[in-house]
Amino acid sequence: MNLKNFFSNIPDNLQDELIETVLKSDSIRIERIISKGQFSPENFWYNQSENEWVIVLEGKALIKY
Repeated sequence: MNLKNFFSNIPDNLQDELIETVLKSDSIRIERIISKGQFSPENFWYNQSENEWVIVLEGKALIKY
């Protein structure tokens, strides 16, 4: 198993979110998403067919539903 630290190799400047797949199988996908202030356009709605669980490891986030 190749273990990595979620806080390693974070670029200083990001114009867009950085999304890396950490683990993927037929039933699950775990991604590391690094955001430095990016946000969705006002009144934008994500409509997806899969369930999502989110954890913020550092900083803060606002999720509206």
